[in-house]
Order: sequence, then C-alpha cells, then structure tokens
Amino acid sequence: MGLHLIIHAFLRWVETAKASDRARAAKALAKAYCSSEMTGEDRRAAEMAMIFLLDDPAPKVRLALAEALADFADAPRTVVLPLAEDQVEIAAQPILRSPVLTDGDLVDIAARGSAITRSLIAHRSFVSRAVSAALAEIGGTCEVMALLENPGAVLSRRSLKRIAERLGDEAAVRDLLLDRDDLPSDARHALVEKVGAALAGFELIRAAVGEGRVERITREACEMATIGMTADVEPSDMPALAEHLRVAGRLTPAFLMHVLCAGRIEFFAATIVNLSGQAEKRVRSILADGREAAVRSLFEAAGLGRDVSGLFADATMMWRREAKRGSSGMSVSLRLLARARDAAGTSSEAMIDLVEKMTIAEQRQSARHYALTAAAAA
Repeated sequence: MGLHLIIHAFLRWVETAKASDRARAAKALAKAYCSSEMTGEDRRAAEMAMIFLLDDPAPKVRLALAEALADFADAPRTVVLPLAEDQVEIAAQPILRSPVLTDGDLVDIAARGSAITRSLIAHRSFVSRAVSAALAEIGGTCEVMALLENPGAVLSRRSLKRIAERLGDEAAVRDLLLDRDDLPSDARHALVEKVGAALAGFELIRAAVGEGRVERITREACEMATIGMTADVEPSDMPALAEHLRVAGRLTPAFLMHVLCAGRIEFFAATIVNLSGQAEKRVRSILADGREAAVRSLFEAAGLGRDVSGLFADATMMWRREAKRGSSGMSVSLRLLARARDAAGTSSEAMIDLVEKMTIAEQRQSARHYALTAAAAA
C-alpha cells in the first residue's frame, strides 16, 4: 500500500480515535514529513493530513504537531503559520523556535498578538533588526526587557533610542539601556536626566534638603554626568548629542563653560557649530588658530552675550597654550578665575561665580588625589 493510501486511512481513523492517540499519531506524521524523503503525491497527502489536524478540537493534538514541526526549516508554512496563531501554549513552540517564520511573519504576529506573544518573539535565539524595531515600537516593559537581555537580538541605534523615549521612565529598562555601549549619546543623556528627575521626585529627599536645593543639585549632577559622558562620545555622534542638548535647552553658558574648562574641546566645538550655524571646518579653524577677536565674534554668533564672550575667548586661548605645551590643562579654571577678577566689570558676575565653583571643585579633586598618593606612599 502506498504511503498516501496509508495517510487516507489515517484520516478516517482520526475521526474516532482518542485525543491522546491522535496526538501521538500527529507527532509521528509530522516527524515523518520532516525527516523522510517523501516526494510528490505522498508529501502532498501528508501535508493535507496535517492541515486537517489544525482543526482538531483537542489542544494536545495541535500541540503535538507544533512541537514536532517547530525546529524544521522544511516544515510546511501552511501548517506552521496557523499554529503560530493558535492559543498561546501551542503558538509558543513555532514562535520561539521555527525557522519557517520570516521577519514579516513575526512582525505581523507581534502586531496582532498579545504581550505574551511579543515576549516569545523577543526570546527567539535570533531576532533580526526589523523584528527588534517592531518590538521596540509596540512592546511593553516585559517584552522590551526580554529583547534587551537577549544576546541574539540585533538592535539598531534608532530602536534603542525609541525604547529610551517610550520606556525610559522604567528603572529596569533604563538600567539595561545604560549598560549598553551602543546606546546613542543623545538617548543616554535623556536617560541620565530621567534618573535625576526620579531622584528629585522622592518626597523624603525634597523634605530633607528643600525643593529648590534638590532641583539645583539634580541639575548640576546631570550636567556633570553629561560632561563626563562626552569623553566617550564618538566624533560621529557629537553633532546629534549637541542638537539633542540644544533642543532640550541644556546648552546654557554655564554648561558650555563647564565643557570648556573640563577640556572637552571636541564636543565644545560641536556645540559651537550647532549654535552658530557656521560650517564645522570654519568653526574648528577659528577655535584652533583664529585671533582672539575672531574667537569672540564666533562665540557671539553662537548666542553668547558680550558680557561672557570675552571670558570664553580667554578660556579658549588658555587651552591653546596648554595644547601646545602638551600639558594636562588642569589649571585652566584657576587661571581663568584670576583673569576674570582682574577684568571685573567686563564679565558676568554669575559666570565668574561659576568659574570659581569649578576651581574649588578642581582643587578639592586635586587634594583628594594628593591625600591618596601620600597615604599610599606612607
């Protein structure tokens, strides 16, 4: 008797067989289809039999079929796709494992399915860039966390940024994002500010320190974190971070002076390009070699007032000299403070106060380093 005749007999048998017997038979049929060399009429008959079993009222029959077909690339799509949209216990097998499901299939299943369905997709051994992008756009906290924790998930910078925008208020998601080296710098800064906002929102802290002081401390801490972050920003990423900070209203004179005195010259140049609207090549040329009047004019074109542009020009000239000498530049803020005090009345008092605060912070850091070195030597 030919195999296709056996399958015909099987179809008559399943109408009266017990559910447990049908499940065993479904599993055997699926394995035979995937592992044997069926051809022509026999293969078509076996496929039709499995399609028939998709309507079996017993979930254990459909589950047996799903488990048997889940790992096979040659499993029929006409069977795998309906199984992937069955009740979740059955759909889990092909969604998690089946190589038959394309990116398009998985995106459609994610869009139509539940949070559990999307979580299953996020746990696949490989999640493509396109599927990850879909989950980043519509996934909830649990699904996105599963995606971020999956080493087989390929996430683009755009997807990471979208996750930060949508779910950055969730501490667990935020921690996973901040641990990634490929997180775009503008998204990283947005998350740092969310951390600051979360801390400032604690009633205990606000009551103990005072609302105004909490907000100031939080703002300063976020600025320092941002400045620290700029040390690791790739040159290609700096324009995006500068634009992000500009839109967020963070490119204040105080912040820019912090950046300059901290020696983040590359990022400082990117912010001046952004604020002035002038070509990068021209901005970098003026900062590196321009006369003091040209430097000051550039800063005023970037929106810095006359009361502070001179102080910025002084700091720029000092950094030039530091660079030529090959020195660390750790004393720039101290010398800038002395220069500003000598020129009292020509610079903003608020800016002088800021430089003094930076000088004190620098000296405290130097004192800590000296104390640690002395203790080690002793």
